[in-house]
Amino acid sequence: MADILATIPLSAIRIFEAAARLKSFTRAAQELGITQAAVSWQVKALERRLDQALFQRLPREVVLTAAGERLARASTEAVNLLRAALSDLTETGEGVLSITTLQTLATQWLAPRIGAFQVAHPRLAVRLESNPRTVDLINENVDVAIRSGDGDWPGLEHHFLFPANQTPLCTPRMREQLGGLARPEDLIDAPRIGSNEEWATWFGIAGVATPLAPAERPRLMADTQTLEVASALSGQGVALGSPILFQAEIQAGRLVRPFAPTMILGGGYWLVYPKDRRRSPKIVAFRDWLLALAADQEC
Repeated sequence: MADILATIPLSAIRIFEAAARLKSFTRAAQELGITQAAVSWQVKALERRLDQALFQRLPREVVLTAAGERLARASTEAVNLLRAALSDLTETGEGVLSITTLQTLATQWLAPRIGAFQVAHPRLAVRLESNPRTVDLINENVDVAIRSGDGDWPGLEHHFLFPANQTPLCTPRMREQLGGLARPEDLIDAPRIGSNEEWATWFGIAGVATPLAPAERPRLMADTQTLEVASALSGQGVALGSPILFQAEIQAGRLVRPFAPTMILGGGYWLVYPKDRRRSPKIVAFRDWLLALAADQEC
């Protein structure tokens, strides 16, 4: 095996890995900046050296054979390990930490606090982006993510931060207009913001039996908590929001939390990053800072 490995150039493995991952010679060529013919030639040369087919060539696609599947798993792992090692070797204190997370968490919770991390690590720049899709941390150029879910993401280290929960939030003036909101039942006829399904769940947790008619429409529905709670802040009604993510507004008195019952959504929020990068200095620094910050949050 050592003799065979010595005769196979690393470039051939890199080209095979890209073709296997993308399931296309054309897309592999585009990613690597070479021609499709070069990808095809390198794969054929690799197959000749191994004396077995790695791809089944179909009219409009290529499909890995059983042997190709085995080599693809090993080559992807090897390329990722090599990429991580090279990144760590070339990483300096003046590097960039790239973070991806959900819009509401980025806007309401992380962005107002990330300055403290930058003060503690002045030679490390931070790139923060909010993205509705789940970014592939193994194959994309992003260091860490803060996700919501159950923590089950293959190939990723995961650290629980805090629960994903929601409870009614409104302005003090709105609470007065609604008679003080002494009981959860007082919200049945209130101007509610958010989906009826979520409100029905919260009412059930609060001990109010199915108060919503199926055809009843909320005052506003949006695709993020930020927009719905912003509507509540402008006095449009009562929204379901996270008491953790909107802690600053509650502490400042701009929002009130009239009732204690809280609705848990999914497993919670997690910090995740590739397992092969768990010793990266910038990731370790951010992980330690973030876990200490999350430990102080009141749920």
